[in-house]
Amino acid sequence: MPERVPGARTPVERKGGPTAISKTRGLLRRPARRERPKAGLARVDRRTKRLVQRLQPGEIAVIEHEDLDRVSAEGLVAAGTRAVINASRSISGRYPNLGPLILVEAGIPLVDSVGPLVLRKVREGDAIRIEGDRIYVGERLVGVGVAQTEASVRETMARAQLALADRFETFARNTVDYIQRERDLLFGGAGLPTLDHDLGGRSVLVVVRGYNYKEDLAVLRPYIRDVHPVLVGVDGGADALIEAGYRPDVIVGDMDSVSDPALRLAGGSRGTFRRRRPTEVVLHAYENGHAPGRGRLDALGVPYKVVQSAGTSEDVAFLLAHEKGAETIVAVGSHGNLREFLDKGREGMASTFLVRLRVGEILMDAKGVSRVYSPRLRTRDALLLVGGAIAAMTLVILVSPSLRLYVTLLFEQVRQWVFELRELL
Repeated sequence: MPERVPGARTPVERKGGPTAISKTRGLLRRPARRERPKAGLARVDRRTKRLVQRLQPGEIAVIEHEDLDRVSAEGLVAAGTRAVINASRSISGRYPNLGPLILVEAGIPLVDSVGPLVLRKVREGDAIRIEGDRIYVGERLVGVGVAQTEASVRETMARAQLALADRFETFARNTVDYIQRERDLLFGGAGLPTLDHDLGGRSVLVVVRGYNYKEDLAVLRPYIRDVHPVLVGVDGGADALIEAGYRPDVIVGDMDSVSDPALRLAGGSRGTFRRRRPTEVVLHAYENGHAPGRGRLDALGVPYKVVQSAGTSEDVAFLLAHEKGAETIVAVGSHGNLREFLDKGREGMASTFLVRLRVGEILMDAKGVSRVYSPRLRTRDALLLVGGAIAAMTLVILVSPSLRLYVTLLFEQVRQWVFELRELL
């Protein structure tokens, strides 16, 4: 048998055959773990903001929302959705919208571009599961999409950043188009209804259920308590006011996301707010007069007024307050910069940009108000403070014999002084 040269490998080792060490490493190597499928009951709706209102924690949202915006994504996260199935592209690449990134950073699986048929194949309440990019109802495959990751979303956002110049140009054209179509409404208030609430010389708080609206309402609580502004809720903003403990004075919108209880306040319902004037409802209709929410209001028996505008309901609320003589307009949850206008993903957002310029001399953002407003000391609070101090002093006197004696002597001296003063008179 030939002597083995130290350090030389055998033919088996040269061919990569197993050795004691290689066998040990092979045993220690674990197979790649497959991601567990996500399963839950389905909530199906083409409108994300309607779906969020009934979505329960652990359920799977099935939507059709191209360029998912930040507000919708934050609503899905807050509702506790387990996963999101989007029939459309959550990020089309037209601009770097923030919605998809918010979902994936929150650890919520996102399957994109499944196709509109999934909204027919999946019914409300179906038990569905997601395996990678595939969607199943039971054992039936109902759709295949694109499973998004944080890396894929960021890559698409980077490409979309390059398309912003084109978006800005389109935004500018839409702004000019809005001026031409809505000149009379924008600069003369033509078509705005007469309100029962007097806005002249008063502060108006316009609430949109948008960016950080809950935080804004919380910091404005002293301002609302002291100033008593006219409270205007834009669609779901009316419910935001009610959740915060307020009653909206005016509800403006196309009535697609406001709740029935909020609308019934316009009927003069009795209860907590019985001493207040009934809420007014202003229905936002399209330029051709079509108003999708008209049938709903008629069915509820809610009185309403109509305003036609090519802009958004937010625009109508701002113009209504401005033209009715409001002293200041405080915006809660509204769109305040160009990135937010683009993130909404609608041509009408160009009108919001222009309307903010129109009412800018009296418009303030909620965060700005909270920084410059100093709460006033109310008479009731002052009386409570003085009464508390008197009660504390009385309690101390009662439990201290020396103080009781001192107060008794002081009282006798005052009484003697009053008696002497009466003798002199």
